[in-house]
Amino acid sequence: MAQFSPKTNRNQAAEDADADTGEPFSLNAFPEFRASTNLPRVLDRRKTGEKMLRGIPVSQGVSRSRVVVLNRTRIDPAKCDIAESDLAKEKDRLQSSLAETRRQILTMQGRLRDAMGAKEALIFDSHLLVLEDPMLLEEVSRLIREDLVSAEFAFYQASEKYADALAKVDDAYLSERAADIRDVTQRVLANLTGQTPCAGLTDLTEPCIVVAHDLTPSDTATMDPVMVLGFVTEVGSRTSHTAILARSLRIPAVLGLGEAIRELHTDESVLLDGFNGFVVIEPSKQTLFEYGQLVDRQTSIEKSLEVIHDDAAETRDGHRIILSANIERSADVESVLQCGATGVGLFRTEFLFINRSDLPDEEEQFAAYRRVTESLAPDPVIIRTLDLGGDKLLSHVNVAAEMNPFLGWRAIRLCLEEKDLFRAQLRAILRASAFGDLKIMYPMVSGVEELEAANVLLDECRGQLRAEGVAFAEAIEIGVMIETPSAAMIADSLAKRVQFFSIGTNDLIQYTLAVDRLNEKIAHLYEPTHPGILRLIKATVDAGQAHGIWTGVCGEMAGDLAAVPLLLGLGVGELSVTPSMVPRVKMLIRSIEMSQARELAEFALGSDSPKEILARAEALAKAAVPSFFEELTG
Repeated sequence: MAQFSPKTNRNQAAEDADADTGEPFSLNAFPEFRASTNLPRVLDRRKTGEKMLRGIPVSQGVSRSRVVVLNRTRIDPAKCDIAESDLAKEKDRLQSSLAETRRQILTMQGRLRDAMGAKEALIFDSHLLVLEDPMLLEEVSRLIREDLVSAEFAFYQASEKYADALAKVDDAYLSERAADIRDVTQRVLANLTGQTPCAGLTDLTEPCIVVAHDLTPSDTATMDPVMVLGFVTEVGSRTSHTAILARSLRIPAVLGLGEAIRELHTDESVLLDGFNGFVVIEPSKQTLFEYGQLVDRQTSIEKSLEVIHDDAAETRDGHRIILSANIERSADVESVLQCGATGVGLFRTEFLFINRSDLPDEEEQFAAYRRVTESLAPDPVIIRTLDLGGDKLLSHVNVAAEMNPFLGWRAIRLCLEEKDLFRAQLRAILRASAFGDLKIMYPMVSGVEELEAANVLLDECRGQLRAEGVAFAEAIEIGVMIETPSAAMIADSLAKRVQFFSIGTNDLIQYTLAVDRLNEKIAHLYEPTHPGILRLIKATVDAGQAHGIWTGVCGEMAGDLAAVPLLLGLGVGELSVTPSMVPRVKMLIRSIEMSQARELAEFALGSDSPKEILARAEALAKAAVPSFFEELTG
């Protein structure tokens, strides 16, 4: 990994290894950090002169560099009284600031979307919603009007009230959203006062490890990975948006050091371990040597994966699996080609529609679909029709607030109501099908009626294109996503009407087990190896095979190394994963035998314990590719 240079650090340590009088270092050599729930934050290793801090590992990787402690300036406006005659002026100032803040966030969101993809850019949707929150804005207006105070003081008071309330909620996910409110607040205040909300991050002149009390999502999104080799914060958790962005940027990060962060000072040399959550101050030669070996193992793994780039995803006993990639935008084609995938198993088209001021027309969609299809031909490309709703919002469609949007007006349900929107997409997909092996997949189908209604619209579009003399593939394949228990239970009926199934395990697990995996109180109940989930997958596969159609998996289970052999054993014939996971999944498939996978599946289908199934699945995966698991433990 680029953040840690074995060449400059490890070799020097090797040359002087005999001179090191400290005890041998090991990633697991600190029982003080692991033995109890009352874990220490700081460990002095007096024999070596190094000091180790413990935090929360949120983004994997190893980095060694000098520290830069950010001195942040937080805008905390003092109360400023205004005259009643200035009310209109203050309201105008507030509206101008809100408009400028929205513009800044949209610009930042666009840059993030271009750099990392639409999924990561969705993080800033919550920031935009803060600017449009009617309760917050009404409270600000009330304070200005009744208390006759400045816009900045009113906005600060109102936003802090809501942020404090969220921070006190006994739910890690919700309490972390307080950071989003404060991030937006500081940006609004900066526009109102002309001050800079924070200083230091954009002024870095050389690569370093950044240390701060906290980093906002805005900070993280604008980080230059060349200059920021890693970062450490006093507060934060794995569910924070900052942590999510760090993982997307592949910047090693350790959060939640607490008061131990006071041990870190500018210009100190530190080693940051994003795997285990350690920060080593003035690391010893032996420590550098051990971490150098970890990086060497990672490098060796990456090189071994390059060798199989053009090889098929085929088990040792000759069973071939189609291994495809999930993408979100047409620009992701290059990553598909680089990872060695067989086409695209899931093109999430909704990301063409969100985070923009207008709707993409048929021509814009056609250009995007054609680029992907043409670039990857003759490999297949499966385009999922719009899956809007739930956690993906579209500002151009009037969607009323829902108590539970994941169970509401979304995906195929929305498309069948917004027919003009759906027709434009279907026409664009059909036109692009003339340029390669393109397939259509409907999301969130819960019954036969929805599938048939969608196909009626598709046939209308076919008729229009024929009349216009526009070319398209007459024999384009149609599939449905199996994401609801009802779809899995009527898979036999659906299989008579489609050419393939693709199981969306994320929603299937959530809906079947009634578990919101973002809710940390019940996250332990989100179990992909639950017997109920595995039996639904098996029933879907069997229904497909009975009617001569194949079944794939495009949810997160497809990229979970422990789950891959289990899915193969259940009869899944195609896996679609994020491009970065394709080489590892391929290596795992090539390292097992289908007989092992079937034996595992037989055990799982007869077991009542999700944990026993997971343990058996992990054991098979670890035995097949032990290096993939060793790298995380040292």
